[in-house]
Amino acid sequence: MPRLTGAQIVAEHLIANGVPYVFGIPGHGDVCLFDALVDRKDRVKAMIAYHEQSAAHMADAYYRVSGQPCAAFTSIGPGACNTLIGVAQAYVDSTAMLVVTGSTHTYMRGHSVLQELDRSQFSDFPNVLRPVTKQTYLPTRVEAVPFVMHRAFNKMLTGRPGPVHIDMPMDVQAEAMDVELPTPASRQGQHPPRPDSQAVEKAVRLLLAAERPVVLIGGGVISANACAEVQAIAEFLGAAILTTWMGKGAVPEDHELYGLHPGSPGSDVANTLLHEADVVLSFGCRFTDWSFSSYHKDYNMQPDCKLIQVDIDAHEIGKNFPVAVDMVADARNAARDILDGLVLLGKAREWQGSTYHRHIVELRAAWEERLRPAREYAGPGYTTISRALAEIRKVLPRNGIVVAGAGLVQNQTYQQFPVYEPRTHISSGGFSTMGFTVPGAIGAKLAAPDRPVVGLAGDGDFLQTMQEIGVAAMYDIPAIFVVMNNCGFSSIRNLQEGRFGKDRTVVTKFERRGEDYSANLAAVARDFGISGERVVDPTQIGPALQRAMASGGPALIEIMVNKQGLTGAGWWDVPIPEYLTASHADWVSNRRKEVL
Repeated sequence: MPRLTGAQIVAEHLIANGVPYVFGIPGHGDVCLFDALVDRKDRVKAMIAYHEQSAAHMADAYYRVSGQPCAAFTSIGPGACNTLIGVAQAYVDSTAMLVVTGSTHTYMRGHSVLQELDRSQFSDFPNVLRPVTKQTYLPTRVEAVPFVMHRAFNKMLTGRPGPVHIDMPMDVQAEAMDVELPTPASRQGQHPPRPDSQAVEKAVRLLLAAERPVVLIGGGVISANACAEVQAIAEFLGAAILTTWMGKGAVPEDHELYGLHPGSPGSDVANTLLHEADVVLSFGCRFTDWSFSSYHKDYNMQPDCKLIQVDIDAHEIGKNFPVAVDMVADARNAARDILDGLVLLGKAREWQGSTYHRHIVELRAAWEERLRPAREYAGPGYTTISRALAEIRKVLPRNGIVVAGAGLVQNQTYQQFPVYEPRTHISSGGFSTMGFTVPGAIGAKLAAPDRPVVGLAGDGDFLQTMQEIGVAAMYDIPAIFVVMNNCGFSSIRNLQEGRFGKDRTVVTKFERRGEDYSANLAAVARDFGISGERVVDPTQIGPALQRAMASGGPALIEIMVNKQGLTGAGWWDVPIPEYLTASHADWVSNRRKEVL
């Protein structure tokens, strides 16, 4: 048996589990961890991030594109704390990731070692991450590290994926022991759960009797690689297909049965189909307020609609809507069993040209017409985000990947930018983290080096982590960053104007002496050593993107856009202060009373 330090044991477990990259920043608390990678750099590569939040986002996006988890290493104290936002983002959106933070030496705990959090408990950082990880571990002897490592990977990858955390004392990183090298297959669950057979039969009979069935796809379908099976169910039934934020891309958006996305930033199409459905079959969907219009009855399933809910996490079953049939199961296993049941007990429908199919097509046509003016905008001044997205879609190949962080660009990408393959729409969905786009695009490009990756950011999102374009420059990672600049936090400005009034916007505009304020972000990119173009004329967006893709290196395109907001579809419950107009407050109060 080889004799390895605690840090080397960590490295060997990363290699055995196929982890290709470790993102992070060295400090006194994790220098042993990084040093353990030096002699194994042919198997696992250490990569710099300029900020630890970005390290977590890079690992997050890599997993979403490839299905392979990565790791983030940070030092003790502020370096560890900087990961919090990125880890929380991964936790909410069910992304597997290993986070290893340096910790106080076991024999120095509580002495106020540099950067130690020791006031309430010795070296208390695990309590910071506990709410946003599946589990956090603190090995206090090197002998515990092998056990902790295989438990960490098992926890991370079994059931609902998510981040796990190991707080590694500095002496445990340095101490050594004789150890057997890891064999992950013998320590991890290999067979995800199947649904109960009686539940499957009940669900199949409900689906076969449905006149207006809907198949609702969440992120669990993509995570379980169940896209083909779920699409086959919809095609067997002639069911409308709807996708949430995390499910977008599971089915090609030009599929004849596709009914787009429900919710406030979704579409009239999906909201109508959901409202009219008699049976809804959902896979891996959390039923968040954003995607389901804060549960308002006008945009959601009616009381007589039967919900069949499939989720690998029992926590989600019946959380926001009552269920007729529940299945705590892996989405792929459940979809296969349901499809087998449909074939056994029923006959595939001839849905093309049916009344329901024509209804879906007509709803989509009406929605496209509603979006058309913004998409074709050619008036004076800056273009619209809608037009910019349309021009990008014309150039980006069907398998191209888009990455979007929080804000108006994220919302409009979800609503208006069609994608055609799984794992090609990477968004900071449920946590909606600002600053996700740039490091996310880097992680996505590392995961898909042979496909174009375009990060779509508003200027507010971009400015949070823009420094990471320097990482793309250093490693020559040919991600493309598209910044749609409207000089402000426009999604929140639009919310303020729409709910509080146009005279009540505050700290959402970037202004200097009463005029729009912005750095020339394309020039900043050039100063970082990457290609940078600023575009005002929308007809030049496509050519600029073509040049960026042809360059073979990292590039930034800054598109000057106007302040036009999102095309509203559903409703979102944002409370209005009592001191605003009584009529407005009464309207909101009445709407809230109607929520399920």
